[in-house]
Amino acid sequence: MEIQNLYTIFQNSNGVSTDTRTLKKGEIFFALKGPKFNGNDFAKIAIEKGAAFVIIDKLITIEISPQIIIVKNPLLSLQELANYHRKILKTKIIAITGSNGKTTTKELIRKVISKKYNVLATEGNYNNHIGVPLTLLKLKKKHEIAVIEMGANHLKEIEFLCNITLPDWGYITNFGKAHLEGFGSEKGVIQGKSELYKHLEANKGQILINGDDPVQVKQTDQKKVVQFGSNHTNDYEINPITKNEDLQLQFQGKIFKSSLHGNYNFTNIAASIAFGIIFKVPITDIQIAVKGYQSENNRSQKLVIKGVRYILDAYNANPSSMEVAINAFANDKSDSKIVILGDMLELGKKSKEEHESILELCLKNKFSIIFTIGENFKETSIESNKISKFENLENFKKYLMTKKINYNSALIKGSRSMKLERLISFFRSE
Repeated sequence: MEIQNLYTIFQNSNGVSTDTRTLKKGEIFFALKGPKFNGNDFAKIAIEKGAAFVIIDKLITIEISPQIIIVKNPLLSLQELANYHRKILKTKIIAITGSNGKTTTKELIRKVISKKYNVLATEGNYNNHIGVPLTLLKLKKKHEIAVIEMGANHLKEIEFLCNITLPDWGYITNFGKAHLEGFGSEKGVIQGKSELYKHLEANKGQILINGDDPVQVKQTDQKKVVQFGSNHTNDYEINPITKNEDLQLQFQGKIFKSSLHGNYNFTNIAASIAFGIIFKVPITDIQIAVKGYQSENNRSQKLVIKGVRYILDAYNANPSSMEVAINAFANDKSDSKIVILGDMLELGKKSKEEHESILELCLKNKFSIIFTIGENFKETSIESNKISKFENLENFKKYLMTKKINYNSALIKGSRSMKLERLISFFRSE
């Protein structure tokens, strides 16, 4: 089917869906395939639930009808439709990628620029080859700016997402030890994420960088950029200052207060301030937005349970994010601190080495107790009377039920699949 014809159908629909469990009446169902499912199998269910049209590549559970559209590749059709829609609306798009802090930065930027504009932003973890098109297809004429998060675990993925999204602005939070298995090395990570820079330069887009990050500066050498950083050589001099436990930054004599935890969030906040200035959001509104942003969804969340302070950072973990979280927690003023760490994934041959480095860092910071959960930490050779290793979360909870541990604060951090947030309900019920 010609993309123009599919777009006409889309314009007369109530949107798109790839999941019959959440499909709403009048939406177009795209039958995508995965390792454990084939969307074609759900075509009949989609029609029964009120789908306006069903995009499939093969008749399996349903006979041909006016509501059935057969294409060569439903995923490709979804991506082409999203790209066509983006071109039609011409909404200003800010693309965000990086090894750590993408979602927090995206949400901060959304919060700031929403003070002046109607903004659409990526929801949840919809940052891949399926999530990005689905986000773009939510764009309406009313949206003036979109903030699109892009994730990647191998080379050419950011380039592919850029070709769909066609961003006007781009920002890379940082380059860290994330998805080393897919990228091959830290050099591969830098190369892969920098595909955003290359796309923007080739298509006359604009680049924001953290001028205090030497890798970002090097990767954008000879490119036209806008810089923020802690000295006057940057376009926007934004300096971190600290008072008590809350983060504060200063720009042109104005103070920006945040409730976020961890000094690694300074650059995330600074980037949102910079975008606010770029898009001419009043300074007072930027201050209000930054102060009002509360971390959630297991990302550096501050919780107090029965008098104990918890930092829940269980949305994701890689060596770089683990290191900065541990160092930030080490500066906590509590006199009895424990860490509960879950495995880091997708590290390939570097896995054992990186897990051991994290344990060494914890010992160096002299935490009261170091708990680890998962096979990767279990297989490390670092031993200490302060370290207790558990194969899984259930074994750890059983241990806690038999031991009385006294502590004032705890850091809980691990990869998404470890689901360490399940500990919060356990601690509340103790």
